[in-house]
Amino acid sequence: MAEAVPDVALVTDYLAEQENKGLLRFITCGSVDDGKSTLIGRLLYDSKLIFEDQLATLSRDSRKHGTVGGDEIDFALLVDGLEAEREQGITIDVAYRFFTTEARKFIVADTPGHEQYTRNMATGASNAELAIILVDARQGVLPQTRRHSFIVSLVGIKHVILAVNKIDLVDHSQEVFERIVADYRSFAASFGFETLQAIPISARYGDNVMSRSEKTAWYSGPTLKEQLETVEVADDLEQKPFRMVVQWVNRPNLDFRGFSGTLASGSVKPGDDLVVAKSGRTSKVKSIVTYDGKLAEAFARDAVTIQLEDEIDISRGDVLAKATERPEVADQFQARLIWMQDDHDLLPGRPYLLKCGAKTVTATVTELKHKIDINNFDHLAAKTVQLNEVAVINLGLSEPIAFDAYEANHETGSFILIDRLSNHTVAAGMIDFALRRASNVHLQALDVHKASRAAQKDQKPAVLWFTGLSGAGKSTIANLVEKKLQAGGQHTYLLDGDNVRHGLNRDLGFTEADRVENIRRVAETAKLFVDAGLIVLVSFISPFRAERRLARELVEEDEFIEIYVSTPLELAEKRDPKGLYKKAREGKIKNFTGIDSPYEPPENAEIVVSTAEKSPDELADQIVAHLSDRGYLSAPKD
Repeated sequence: MAEAVPDVALVTDYLAEQENKGLLRFITCGSVDDGKSTLIGRLLYDSKLIFEDQLATLSRDSRKHGTVGGDEIDFALLVDGLEAEREQGITIDVAYRFFTTEARKFIVADTPGHEQYTRNMATGASNAELAIILVDARQGVLPQTRRHSFIVSLVGIKHVILAVNKIDLVDHSQEVFERIVADYRSFAASFGFETLQAIPISARYGDNVMSRSEKTAWYSGPTLKEQLETVEVADDLEQKPFRMVVQWVNRPNLDFRGFSGTLASGSVKPGDDLVVAKSGRTSKVKSIVTYDGKLAEAFARDAVTIQLEDEIDISRGDVLAKATERPEVADQFQARLIWMQDDHDLLPGRPYLLKCGAKTVTATVTELKHKIDINNFDHLAAKTVQLNEVAVINLGLSEPIAFDAYEANHETGSFILIDRLSNHTVAAGMIDFALRRASNVHLQALDVHKASRAAQKDQKPAVLWFTGLSGAGKSTIANLVEKKLQAGGQHTYLLDGDNVRHGLNRDLGFTEADRVENIRRVAETAKLFVDAGLIVLVSFISPFRAERRLARELVEEDEFIEIYVSTPLELAEKRDPKGLYKKAREGKIKNFTGIDSPYEPPENAEIVVSTAEKSPDELADQIVAHLSDRGYLSAPKD
């Protein structure tokens, strides 16, 4: 029997119909077991978007992993694709699914409800236009409901559906529904949602999901499907100022130089006057090129290559804008962020990498203004930010970047922070506004500079950075090195950890945040001594690689010499010259390095010494010889 041949005209008509439908991106979120995955599974099933083989697999998996019992289909398994999710009965990662109705196309992101996966939820929310907040009718509004709702408002979602799920388990009670809706509206009143539609549903049985349920005859509002199809979500990207982040400088031959990227907003056409936001250089658009040929005009979300009439310096990460509608350019701004790292807190003063669009620069949190309590949205004073917490901060960058406030443009107003050592993303942030600080303060040109000061002393300035555990012998060796250098006619200064804490850093304790600030201040001080032409010896535990790297980057490449005094913890603790280890073991000293606070050994120190193998005097001679061999020292004085 011949196979049926599909009608080409019917297929073409169907594809054209789908292409002309509007697209809505939405997210489902809420607390654990509120039924997010089940709801999406129900939407896919009732939209007739499940093939027969998928349905057979789903029936089999429902018997193996399902939580509804019997032969009933567990719709959550349609979305929970990871084996770990099915075994544990929870959603771990963000799952994206597509479905369509007669009126609209949809892309839905199913996000985890567990608190430890809040960062995944924030990622899913970043591209959504609407959020379905699910609430278990038996549980009501929970802390995770509040947290997710706050993040939804934080990332700029303006349209919300409050789906009170499992209404069947409270006998379809109108009183329960109205109480939950009142509670939710009360705490979400300040979020600025443009639409907030509450709907009683049963994702398991389909009540008020695709069609109206007779069991909730008291409810007269729209079904979930009706609300999704009719909610007006304005896409005003084309009306916003033109922005394009350059992803690639396209130079296929000597006769063509273009700048490739996707329009974040606005429109552009040949003849428009454009500006490179950071440099301020301007030119006109010569042509707009795509794979299919040249365009008369390009609009938001179009991927294009723009060719300019003039040869101007543009590189990856630069932002192109209309000359009359320029973005902000600054190296300091206030932002809101969600911390996503579970093994390290955010620490003011620690350097991170900031990626905004395609531009990556070094950034430091200069001020932690406050954290936000997601239960009551109070502002809390804090020194650190932990996993899933939201904070308002000030950021200082190593160089200016072009950006817009997040409210004005999500694409050019958002960023991520990256750990410089692990290269892991540790935070997602939204820019509020630029900080116009010290705009009247400029570097003063001085006639006497570092080179002349060093020449006067007949030496090469440097930082000798001694690091190691308490009791390793850092101060002893550093003291001997300085004595030997001074005897040889060198000009030196020794910054010792204990001594500095009696003055410059007397206000700091020993928390992780205080240790970071301790080293930041000392690194800046050491930089000044190097500028004075001195050889400065710094003897600090300095337990974290990130801060030692910061200190290194403050001076020139050959001016930083890391000296790791490598002494085993057992030996350092056995010496215990100040009795600190004993007190730490007894719990009398908290956050003590090596006991209840970590030490990160150097990975590529210029010099490694150990007092377990040689005497301090021999090690001091070894360090002085290293300096002499590399030309840091003047000839001995008679």
